[in-house]
Amino acid sequence: MVHWPLGHPGGGASRSDLFQRRTMKLHLLGTTGYHPNDERQTACLMLPELGIVLDAGTAMYRVRKYLCTPELDIFLTHAHLDHVIGVTYLFDVLRDKNAHRVTVHAAPDKLAAIEQHLLNEALFPVKPPCEFRPLVAPVPLAAGGQLSYFALDHPGGALGFRLDWPGHSMAYVTDTTASTESAYVEAIRGVDLLVHECYFPDAMADMAQLTGHSVTSAVARLAHDAQVGRLVLVHVSPSADGEDPLKLAAARVVFPETELGYDLMEVEF
Repeated sequence: MVHWPLGHPGGGASRSDLFQRRTMKLHLLGTTGYHPNDERQTACLMLPELGIVLDAGTAMYRVRKYLCTPELDIFLTHAHLDHVIGVTYLFDVLRDKNAHRVTVHAAPDKLAAIEQHLLNEALFPVKPPCEFRPLVAPVPLAAGGQLSYFALDHPGGALGFRLDWPGHSMAYVTDTTASTESAYVEAIRGVDLLVHECYFPDAMADMAQLTGHSVTSAVARLAHDAQVGRLVLVHVSPSADGEDPLKLAAARVVFPETELGYDLMEVEF
């Protein structure tokens, strides 16, 4: 999915070798949940050079600017609207882009829900230009990588993703209640980059538990126990106020390499 031009210094090497030597860039296109606000769109992350999108929230329209591959793979964690509404944006995302394959990957029951409800003729009368494929792990990725997935505890069910390449690894965990006792700790152990939801600050722990979301210190403790390299917090509540809505000082006491993600942020790993 990545095409090197003639004369590129990596022309004689395999793509996996090239990516092992290069820094990968993850673009945070949407970093809130539930609904967009004036600063953040809902969940959507992208690795443009690899043609990979993680979740298709309201920020999905931004994929058009970054799309540079003839194939696009969209991996959905679950079917809540703030993570899938962007599937209906694909007509504009793909316009004049010459993409010859677009595949939406998700758990079979989530794909069925999207096709039956979101794409019901009364709501969206024309099927988007893509194919739907049930997730079967591991999923091969460009540049010698693979994607694996694991269950998360969230109302309605959700999945987390781990993506591995030679020399690079990341995990994306959204819509769950973080705990060092969570079963997925082992699934993300040792990744270079953990992008994890954090909807509430510590003071709202009761609300987080009720709604199936995470608070700041709990995510930091999980990152510490899983021995990840870097933690970026996303899926922040759209009603959160101020420049430090999650009170990051509490997290950095436990895990110093903690950052707050924001829309259009580039994260290297």
